[in-house]
Amino acid sequence: MKILCIALLCSVPIFAQVGIGTVSPTASLDIDGDLRIRVVNEEMNKDVAKDSVLVLSRDGTVKKIEAIEIVDKALPTVLKGSFSSSTVFSISLASGSAILPFDAEDFDANDEFDTSTYTYTAGQDGIYAISVQIKATASLGVATNFGVSILRNGSIISQNSFANVGILGINATPPLRQSTNLVALSAGDTIHFEVLGDIALGTIDLFGTTTESYFTIHQVR
Repeated sequence: MKILCIALLCSVPIFAQVGIGTVSPTASLDIDGDLRIRVVNEEMNKDVAKDSVLVLSRDGTVKKIEAIEIVDKALPTVLKGSFSSSTVFSISLASGSAILPFDAEDFDANDEFDTSTYTYTAGQDGIYAISVQIKATASLGVATNFGVSILRNGSIISQNSFANVGILGINATPPLRQSTNLVALSAGDTIHFEVLGDIALGTIDLFGTTTESYFTIHQVR
């Protein structure tokens, strides 16, 4: 009889699910109710601790996630971009506008700007402060329209554009064009910047230095 009892005990599956407060457990340990832990030992090894953060998923199961991923997700966007070359370069305005090829980052906290497509993609919903500035050289011709714009998902949401006036061959208007806006973005929304101008201008020359031509994006909430 003792041998039979031992055999029956040994036949219980070692992966059986246990329920507390429920008769239908769906995990190895399924607790339907509050959980209280009276004593928790402190982990002194910080390299281990960064990989041992426990979170409660939407289905109620406890999962592990790296602490750095939580921090990165919570950090707001802080980004400044510019041109990789500080020399003067030309942009064609044959169609009346052209994307500004910002191909360098001064900093990008969440790695959301693509320097190959010159496009920012929002990683999370929020309110963003966006600004852009360009500076043309003295060779800019007289025009009824010259400026800069901010585009969200391909549509202009802010721009600064006005005539460039010349007197006896000398520019009388400032060479700077700036635009700023406070914008609500959803995760996946895109932002890029364009220079605007009369087709008659053909091409314009911009300064590439980071103090004169650049953009910033800052998530404020």
